[in-house]
Amino acid sequence: MALPQRIIVIRLSAMGDVAMCVPVLLALQRDYPSVEVITLSRKRFKPILSQIPNVTFIEAQVDDIHKGIPGLWKLAKELKELQPQAIADFHNVLRTKMLRIFMMGIPNAVINKGRAEKKQLIDNSSFFKPLKHSTERYADVLRDLGFEIHLKQDEFLLKRSISAQILEKVGKNSSNWIGFAPFAAHRTKAVGLEKATEIAQKVAAMSNVNLLLFGGGKKETSDLAQMASSADNIISIAGNLDFEEELSLISNLDAMIAMDSGNGHLAAMYGVPVITLWGNTHPYAGFAPYAQPIQRQLTVNRITYPLVPTSIFGNQLVDGYEDITDSIETSRILEELKKLL
Repeated sequence: MALPQRIIVIRLSAMGDVAMCVPVLLALQRDYPSVEVITLSRKRFKPILSQIPNVTFIEAQVDDIHKGIPGLWKLAKELKELQPQAIADFHNVLRTKMLRIFMMGIPNAVINKGRAEKKQLIDNSSFFKPLKHSTERYADVLRDLGFEIHLKQDEFLLKRSISAQILEKVGKNSSNWIGFAPFAAHRTKAVGLEKATEIAQKVAAMSNVNLLLFGGGKKETSDLAQMASSADNIISIAGNLDFEEELSLISNLDAMIAMDSGNGHLAAMYGVPVITLWGNTHPYAGFAPYAQPIQRQLTVNRITYPLVPTSIFGNQLVDGYEDITDSIETSRILEELKKLL
């Protein structure tokens, strides 16, 4: 059977998951340059996916004209007009299932999220082993469509250019640029403000370093501004750059320190070394930043906190485990950072 030459790849959220699609699509392009790829996602993720050469981005306006059953029917009709030969569903949620139904007749493949083994990882402390990485799960979808996808761990986007406006805000790159994103969507995955400040100050005290703080939202922006006020070489990016500019800056970092959150995945897209801090979640669930060695994934002590991981996404709060990310020694972070610099 001939391979499909025009495919629609669907991933509607979240930021880290969309970022992890990038190396898989780069691998597809490398080995199948004639295949036309159309990505379907939300508008806010366009800057991520539109960086991939020769990929077409389609916006899923699921909160507007594509909302509900009538909206998805409209979206499916629009997608069918593009005459895709296959659909790769990297998301497999109710919306994408409905789209596949409305586009019946077009061959499709769907991600296997491995829910059963992920549940075992949480519920059974003796079942503690690395599960398949998300990028391999995405690659499996393309494999089901007939493509032989081999991730070589070097599928990275090229560095983006730095504008004069960005340099005006962060200074010339004569020092090592270290990114630090201390917060996350769930408090169980983040460090507290006091711990974040300690990490920031100790990293900033290293020689030839500028520490750039990443985050968003009113409270985070305020906290990051407070942290930045403690040293001249700590600069808060929050609220100062748009997303496109942030991606340009992230692509030029010398290293990123992040929680189990989107910023680590954004840095990994460009091959930037990423040190991740894991509290209630764990890299064994398959969501570590792409192509980053295990020694850079700093986890809490499971003898002290045997229930880790308490959840896959960090959305479960367990008594006594609220702030365990703070238990990761700052010295471990500095040790890994020194190896990189």
